[in-house]
Amino acid sequence: VQLVESGGGLVQAGGSLRLSCAASGRTFSTYAMGWFRQALGKEREFVGAISRFGDYTYYGDSVKGRFTISRDNTRSTVYLQMNSLKPEDTAVYYCAAPGQYKSGSSSEALYDYWGQGTQVTVSS
Repeated sequence: VQLVESGGGLVQAGGSLRLSCAASGRTFSTYAMGWFRQALGKEREFVGAISRFGDYTYYGDSVKGRFTISRDNTRSTVYLQMNSLKPEDTAVYYCAAPGQYKSGSSSEALYDYWGQGTQVTVSS
């Protein structure tokens, strides 16, 4: 499966952005999806994940209550709605998929497919 993120940009602290990740290739609903981010000079961090049909989501502690993941299987797209953004949310954001029919995870090692990333910059 191929993944392409979009929607990144520059936003002021307290603002919102919505990232999209469009998938192509195999049937989208056979993949759980995850979002990760990597700030300059830091390790990649788990943001959140969503189950194959969107009935289950979970988030990293640093974004819980501010970010929401959703998906539209008819459009083969997963979304990351980011609210109340902080300067420390500045990073390259990646969507990822584990193997077909596998569950999502907070561990990046369990993801087989990655997008190219989209930059999010939050100014103070």
